[in-house]
Amino acid sequence: MTLIDTRTPHPKRLIAGSTGDWEVIIGMEVHAQVTSESKLFSGSSTEFGNPPNANVSFVDAAMPGMLPTINEECVRQAVRTGLGLKAAINKRSVFDRKNYFYPDLPQGYQISQFKDPIVGEGKVLLDVDGESIEIGIERLHLEQDAGKSIHDQHPNMSFVDLNRSGVALMEIVSKPDLRSSEEAKTYLSKLRTILRYLGTCDGNMEQGSMRADVNVSVRRPGGEFGTRCEIKNVNSVRFAGQAIEYEARRQIDILEDGGSIDQKHACSIPSWAKRAPCGPRKKRMIIAISPIPTCCRSNSTMPSSRRWPKSCRSCRTKSRPASSATMA
Repeated sequence: MTLIDTRTPHPKRLIAGSTGDWEVIIGMEVHAQVTSESKLFSGSSTEFGNPPNANVSFVDAAMPGMLPTINEECVRQAVRTGLGLKAAINKRSVFDRKNYFYPDLPQGYQISQFKDPIVGEGKVLLDVDGESIEIGIERLHLEQDAGKSIHDQHPNMSFVDLNRSGVALMEIVSKPDLRSSEEAKTYLSKLRTILRYLGTCDGNMEQGSMRADVNVSVRRPGGEFGTRCEIKNVNSVRFAGQAIEYEARRQIDILEDGGSIDQKHACSIPSWAKRAPCGPRKKRMIIAISPIPTCCRSNSTMPSSRRWPKSCRSCRTKSRPASSATMA
């Protein structure tokens, strides 16, 4: 993504430092769980609160010979969300494999969209302190959620719950147009309102069906973009504001002491709330993107690439389970 500065520094949104004023730059990647009865590539239930590993099919568990079958309703929900964000709907979108190892990722890869997302650029309009602000949307793509690792049930072992594995997510990526924690909180609240109105996500941040990765950097007003740090999996609008304020002040203190900012994944709640230092991952994760041979292009599920976005403008519909997966 090419960074383009669309905002003029506003004196009210600058942060005072010991050597002068600083401007905070914020971009967000919001993961919103698609409202559907079944997962993105299997017919397993998406119901929250079931016993561990109750919503798991052979596809979700990555059993040999199982091929994914796309849930058409999840694609419709993504298109419907794109229309609500006044975004471009791409007639051709492609799924890819995002290859990396993690204990709660049984396939060894995540099915996502890299170069060809289903939704392109859009916008969200905010009203902050009586001022209308346009926040750009870079893209929206569909991807699988991972499972859940549980570390507090046994002193020597971790457990894995795959109920969430394979659930459809919409990753909504904003442009770095936010300039304060207040704007960021307003953006999250407005986006959640849009998703709930469209019926494409319930927006329940407490249950994890909507969460945000917050990218924060600081610079002198109107200067070059600084090095960003990412705060992962923030599940509260209030916590997002607190995390931004803490991270911006941390970076300012480092820069004013003559240091430099390392791009890293910042500690998530409650670590930063306790003012613990934010550190990088213990070991850099190697992620490779490759084409997915067992999953067709998403536009092949559309009955008509020209008429389909128009049909998604209609009232929200009850989601249908995907057909059962095909065995190779």
